Amino acid sequence: MAAITPSRLLPPETLAGLANLELIARTAVEGFLIGLHRSPQYGFSQEFKEYRAYVEGDDPRFVDWNVYARTERTYVRRYEGETNTRVTIVLDASASMGYGSHPVTKLQYAKFLAASLAYLAARQHDPVGLIVFDERVRHYRPPTSRTGTLSGLVHAIDSVQAGSGTDLVGCFQRFREHLLRRGLVVVISDLYCDPEAMSKAVQPLAYRGHDIVLFQLLDPLELAPKWREDVVLEDLETHQTLNVAPEYLAAEYGKRMEAHLSALRAAAARAHADQVLISTAEPLDRALRRYLSFRRRKV
Repeated sequence: MAAITPSRLLPPETLAGLANLELIARTAVEGFLIGLHRSPQYGFSQEFKEYRAYVEGDDPRFVDWNVYARTERTYVRRYEGETNTRVTIVLDASASMGYGSHPVTKLQYAKFLAASLAYLAARQHDPVGLIVFDERVRHYRPPTSRTGTLSGLVHAIDSVQAGSGTDLVGCFQRFREHLLRRGLVVVISDLYCDPEAMSKAVQPLAYRGHDIVLFQLLDPLELAPKWREDVVLEDLETHQTLNVAPEYLAAEYGKRMEAHLSALRAAAARAHADQVLISTAEPLDRALRRYLSFRRRKV
């Protein structure tokens, strides 16, 4: 694999300065792909492979009308690495996602990632949809690969604002009403929830044959606080406050955070899901690489 130079891996704060989310997604993805070898293992080789029967929702641009004229049957051209996976992006828009200690909040980063994944899915001609939730399911767009739908999907992502509390477990139970056909479910959240409850909520989707990736986004100060004086921390969802001394942060915070992260990793494994921890100070390439690696394993 060719190396990706730092100049191509735009930091989140640079992406935030671009004109709109669609441009951000295209810039992030195309810059990322420049650094990849043209390889079928990553699903982006555009060499023709075979024909397959047309199904509802396929992009009509890939119908071979010459074959139709000869056989009166509708086929689409299939390319190396194409899997036709239904991708549903599940975006956490709870109040805690509005936190940010630097120019990009967790929700902004989540939007960058969601739009980039939608752009990647569209490049592979995969149907892609969206679920937005906080305490309830706030928005649902069913997966589709129809021409022109990507802009609408990205606009829906761009319009998301941080809401109220989080009910990840309850919302996952309601997601099953929308996720009737097998596919790839990509959850983007800070995962501030009980790990065991999350595992039990995710498991039914895995039992139905869905592949699940959990992208856990955390701010750098959530991962490693740097306060040197007493601080008052406020829960953005419950508005409860807590006085915290720097001695506690140095002695206990790291242990408790690592215990929570370890419990989440174990819970995700029990639910047959992939859990990926991402700092919002990182370029998007790590998340995109993990996404493509996950897709490659499932092909």
